[in-house]
Amino acid sequence: MKKKRIIAYFGLIVLVTIVILVAGGSVFMLKYSLGPNPNRTDTEGSYTRLFEQYPETQSWVDSLRSINALRDTFVTMPTGERHHALYVWKGSPRTALVIHGWRGCSIDFLFLARMYERDLDYNVVVPDLHAHGLSDGDAIGMGWLDRLDMLHWLELFKTDTMAVHGVSMGGATTMMMSGEEMPEGIKDVRFIDDCGYTSVWDEFVGELKKQFGLSEFPMMYTGSLLCKALYGWSFEEASALKQVERSDYPMLFIHGDRDTFVPTEMVYRLYEAKSSKKELWITSNTVHALSYRNHRDEYISRVRAFLGK
Repeated sequence: MKKKRIIAYFGLIVLVTIVILVAGGSVFMLKYSLGPNPNRTDTEGSYTRLFEQYPETQSWVDSLRSINALRDTFVTMPTGERHHALYVWKGSPRTALVIHGWRGCSIDFLFLARMYERDLDYNVVVPDLHAHGLSDGDAIGMGWLDRLDMLHWLELFKTDTMAVHGVSMGGATTMMMSGEEMPEGIKDVRFIDDCGYTSVWDEFVGELKKQFGLSEFPMMYTGSLLCKALYGWSFEEASALKQVERSDYPMLFIHGDRDTFVPTEMVYRLYEAKSSKKELWITSNTVHALSYRNHRDEYISRVRAFLGK
């Protein structure tokens, strides 16, 4: 009997240890993947990085500032949170909503805002997503709840013709948004996904294996449950793939052929899931989120052609 008690006690210790390790790992996973950039409000640093990476944006920003045309706005979301965006309003009947990536901010993607305002003659709105930049929030939403915030921005700045253009997590947000009903009064809306992932589950499974050498069980399941309890959404439901399947809006998919952060194979699944009104461009010799930088002229040309059809 004594030996059986010792075995049972040892088994209980092992079980408790495993539970603690899994729970701790799940908490770490959420902090690692959903924790905001600690420097997210450093706008001066963001502008410095923007001008270093895309020098042509500095004169564009300076010229807009000289006539007070690059503006900030804060709005209250239906959730009650206060969110921030930069925008340029030139009175065009066409408006672009540009959506930044994971741990980025609106300033980081002013290079695409410049393309829309300068080359394509669009008004442009660049929001800070929940828990990014100057917007409220304590945890990144990976695009899922953000899709509803972006619909609100679309409603606030709607014109006859609109483009929604996102990169990386912004691309996933764009696709997740495309499966929803658009605000009334928009005659033509088109979506451009640049290197967005198929789903949060798929992206996290890949990073869990690549960064930590771990399989999806049990961490993904416990992490998803914890995310649902804390933030109101699960990894399983946050699927760009499912949203694309139900989307009837025109969509251009762009992806680098050497992307390993959001593996290139994901875009083929997304493209196949879209039943119609779709185009695909795989950029050569390009890693994650650098299609514009590596193929600038063709990028602008392809976006112009897609929006003009």
